[in-house]
Amino acid sequence: MFWYRVGPWARMEITADEVLHNFPTPHTDYLTQWIDYPVPAEAGSALAAFDGSTLVDRTAGQLGARCDHEAYNTLTLNLAAEIIEGRRTVEDARRFYGETAAAFVLGRDAPYAERLQVVPPRAETADPDESIIAGPMADQIAEKLKDLVGRGEPPR
Repeated sequence: MFWYRVGPWARMEITADEVLHNFPTPHTDYLTQWIDYPVPAEAGSALAAFDGSTLVDRTAGQLGARCDHEAYNTLTLNLAAEIIEGRRTVEDARRFYGETAAAFVLGRDAPYAERLQVVPPRAETADPDESIIAGPMADQIAEKLKDLVGRGEPPR
């Protein structure tokens, strides 16, 4: 099931396909939530090292998290944004995640799990990338013409 533009979420997905995940404790991931947030390509490896359930859709300009609870997705996205912005290291984010998740489970104050601390930009976040086919296509057309005309072979 999918939802779009609900609360702070650009999109949400619940799936019957569960993914086993042991960080910070064993559970299964099935709820994915996305925010509009541009992720530079160079941040990808740090986000993967932080939490394998941190997702990047660079083309759509969205940052996502997949877990079993909205609070943990919120926590993941808050920390992922801080990693991207250079305000936290991967190690610090993982430590803080464990502390905050434990506090949340015990009903203690856990603002990073309770609401998004990151404010998604109001501007367009999509990164449609660049078309690179024009040059190679022209080269291939020239080679194809040589194949057809240069050798005197009839067109196929």
